[in-house]
Amino acid sequence: MPEQPSDSPPAGSEDAEVEATGAPAAGPARKRPRPGERRVQILQTLARMLEQPGAERITTAALAARLEVSEAALYRHFASKAQMFEGLIEFIESSVFTLINQIVEREPSGSAQAQKIAIVLLQFGEKNPGMTRVMVGDALVFEHERLSARMNQFFDRVESQLRGSLRTAAETAGSATPTVDANALASALVALVVGRLQRYARSGFKKNPSEQIEPALHRLTT
Repeated sequence: MPEQPSDSPPAGSEDAEVEATGAPAAGPARKRPRPGERRVQILQTLARMLEQPGAERITTAALAARLEVSEAALYRHFASKAQMFEGLIEFIESSVFTLINQIVEREPSGSAQAQKIAIVLLQFGEKNPGMTRVMVGDALVFEHERLSARMNQFFDRVESQLRGSLRTAAETAGSATPTVDANALASALVALVVGRLQRYARSGFKKNPSEQIEPALHRLTT
C-alpha cells in the first residue's frame, strides 16, 4: 500500500494505544507511534495481507496479530472492520480521481483522455495488488454490503467521466450520435478495465493488467 492513505485519526486516539496483552518483554520499551501513525499502519497492514494470493477472509484477530497489538487496540482507531475497508476505499477514490482530474485538465483530446484514464486505473491496480482485490470486490464478499455498493459507485463515477471524454471525441469526429457512441464505448472500457483487474487478482497477481493494453484501447476509442 502507498505510504499515506488519506484517512485522519481521531484526535487523541494515540494516547490510549495499548499493545498486545501479556507481560512486558525484556529489553528497550517499544517506541510509541506518533499521532496518526497507528491508523496508517493498520491500513497498510490490511492492504499487505490482501496481497497474499488466495488469501481467505481477513479477521481482526489475524490483523491484530500481524501488528502485534490487541484487537481492542484496533478498535481504538476504527469502529469496525468495515470502517478499515472504507479507509482503503477512500484512499483508492482520492488517488485515482486526483489523477483523472489531472488528465482531464492537461489533455485536450477526449479520445486520449479516455485511454489515459483506463491506463491509470490499470496501473494503480498493478502497483497496489491488495487494493485491486478491493476494487474488484473479491476482498469484500463477506464484508458489509455498503462496501461493495461504494466500489460500484466508484466505477460509476469513472464511467461517467469516460462518457464525457468520449462524447467530446465523438463530436470532434463528426458523429451524428455522439451521446449514444460515448455511452456504449464508456461501458465497454469500464468492462475491459474491471476484467483486466479481475484477471490480475485471480492469477495471483501474475498477469499484469496493463500488459499490451494500448492496442485494445486504441481500437475502442478511435
